[in-house]
Amino acid sequence: MSKVILEAKNLSKYFYDPVKFQVLKEMNFSVNKGELVAVIGKSGCGKSTLLYILSTMDTDYEGDVWIDGISTRGKKEGELARVRNEKIGFVFQFHYLLNEFSVLKNVMLPGLKLGKYPEHEVEQRAYDKLKILGIENEALKKPNQLSGGEKQRVAIARSLINDPLIIMGDEPTGNLDKMNSENVFHIFQELAEVYNQSLLIVTHDTEFASRSSRIIEIEDGKIIKM
Repeated sequence: MSKVILEAKNLSKYFYDPVKFQVLKEMNFSVNKGELVAVIGKSGCGKSTLLYILSTMDTDYEGDVWIDGISTRGKKEGELARVRNEKIGFVFQFHYLLNEFSVLKNVMLPGLKLGKYPEHEVEQRAYDKLKILGIENEALKKPNQLSGGEKQRVAIARSLINDPLIIMGDEPTGNLDKMNSENVFHIFQELAEVYNQSLLIVTHDTEFASRSSRIIEIEDGKIIKM
């Protein structure tokens, strides 16, 4: 039986400005090891809100989030920051790379922040991640010397540096053309199938979603299909 990496239990979320409004309604689901799960739904249905809660960046909710068999409920910010650094990799619509650093250094940054390995080992690990993504030859370039598709590959490499249990993506193909979107999908698919990496990807891209392991569809804050 597959190991459960992430589990949402009775998740509900309210906004209070200007009036009380329930944005997520008693959500229950899990993500297993090696699964590529797509979260879809119209704008405003609660997808990004859900991702913020699952990634431990929003702690104002009802219910519970379990990561690697441990509840994150009631944990202090320092503990949650450790969970984010160690167990979660992030890929966003925009790559958020720093042009003052090389590609290699950008990938290294979360590894240096975690402090689990010495710098020379983090550097080797960063190079290895770039190699998986086929862009090791760009390691010493600055991000502004890369194409949009290459930048997103660097961002994916960065998300992998600490060997996270799960990668969470917020519209990672939203800023890419069709060809580069296809490339990113194949990277995610390979990470799941070859490297047994778990991924939870919020997307508007129906073609991307249709080829994932599983789709979670949200409407008006509720899961309507899974």
